[in-house]
Amino acid sequence: MYIKDGIVYAGNTSPEIRICGVRPLDGHRLWVRFNNGEAKIYDFSHLLERPAFAPLKNETVFKDVYIDYGVPVWQDGEIDIAPEELYENGTPA
Repeated sequence: MYIKDGIVYAGNTSPEIRICGVRPLDGHRLWVRFNNGEAKIYDFSHLLERPAFAPLKNETVFKDVYIDYGVPVWQDGEIDIAPEELYENGTPA
């Protein structure tokens, strides 16, 4: 049991997953390093048809990824993706 912001939760706290390294790879994939030391590769192909990620179809835009407060972002923060998504659905590098 733990308390966060005055609310009691069952179980143990899990550390917040954050990105500490990112590199774009060919084929709309990202290599990401997490704050727990793990590295994974995430394939964006299945997301590119969604309107929010459509600008990333352009490889030049995709390769301009950077980290802002532990989250990978593009286009001055207009596009981002949750570190949890990358962690849970990425493949070990």
